[in-house]
Amino acid sequence: MRRTYALPVQTLANACSTAEERLVVWTLLDTGLRAGEFAGLTRDNVLWQQKALRFKGKGGPYGKKTKVRTVPLTKRVMALMEPHFALHESIPFSKRTVERIVKRVANRAGITNEVVPHVLRHTFACDAIRRGISLPALQKILGHDRLETTAIYLNLTPQHVLDEFHSKW
Repeated sequence: MRRTYALPVQTLANACSTAEERLVVWTLLDTGLRAGEFAGLTRDNVLWQQKALRFKGKGGPYGKKTKVRTVPLTKRVMALMEPHFALHESIPFSKRTVERIVKRVANRAGITNEVVPHVLRHTFACDAIRRGISLPALQKILGHDRLETTAIYLNLTPQHVLDEFHSKW
């Protein structure tokens, strides 16, 4: 199993030089989507009024793609998706292209650790927990069947534990 870590988000974001790079990086960072889910998005997946994405997930233990998942969108991602989907019906990238874009931006940012789309998903999950999103809510956003799968993102630093304790006690 590959060890993942939280990224210096602003450093990565500042290294984006095109609208397409911003669309990929910010969508993955702000939604926790898998690279394949992002690559498969179409205009029909976007619920504009609800500010969310809806699509069929991985599909549980037998891969039937029967799970429907709703993922909230930030204002930043909405602002990136609106012009894109005004001109295009879908995301024009394959999963592999999304991986290449993430690596290219990370290299430009000078990040020395390996950066793949799943690291952005991990970064999203850790940030969501630090912001106070409950584990069950995060489980639904990420599309996990089991809460134990979501719990792997609870690797908070000792300082985060102290800060949370003192803010609530």
